[in-house]
Amino acid sequence: MPWKTTPARVRSAAAAAALLLLLTGCAGGFGAGGSGADSGSQDNRYIEGDGSSTSFAPDERSPAPEVSGETLEGDPVDLADYRGHVLVVNFWASWCGPCRSETPVLNEVYAEHKDDGLRFLGVNIKDNSTAAAAFQENQEVAYPSLFDQPGAVPQAFRDTVPPAAIPSTLVLDRQGRIAARVIGETGYNELTGLVETVLAEDGGGAGSGDSADSA
Repeated sequence: MPWKTTPARVRSAAAAAALLLLLTGCAGGFGAGGSGADSGSQDNRYIEGDGSSTSFAPDERSPAPEVSGETLEGDPVDLADYRGHVLVVNFWASWCGPCRSETPVLNEVYAEHKDDGLRFLGVNIKDNSTAAAAFQENQEVAYPSLFDQPGAVPQAFRDTVPPAAIPSTLVLDRQGRIAARVIGETGYNELTGLVETVLAEDGGGAGSGDSADSA
């Protein structure tokens, strides 16, 4: 699969602008009802991507930032826990239609490649915790999600390869570097191609085994 890259300076400026649009658009739909995690005032505004993907060659990859928090179930989670595995990080919200329609794809790719060392972590942003938990149950999401109502995790990625739409998906390699990004809803063939490319690096095989194995 050929690598699709753009000059770093252009990529950085474009990513920063896209992230600003994402955070502004999301915040606009949540301000009226208060800032609490269970605020019921939401409209379904989001910045929608076109599903385009970008892959980064190993020598062009940026390390993912330090990210930690709690899952929707209240369990601690840290990106560092997934080192040694290829990790798909999917940014979603319960009020986002494309997030709903891509969930079966995410579950399928995860199930097919979990034994190869692939892990998934959702990041639920700008959402109501009750609605997010219901989405996770109703859609039978097969992996955990970090609850990030303020949208702090996308901001943490702003100087690397930020998600710039809802949904967005990042693929991290075994060293915790950002290997690929999808802006918008992803499809089975697209996501499978991205993760299989990264899984094949460094000889392939399952990860070294850590607390993320049971995710």
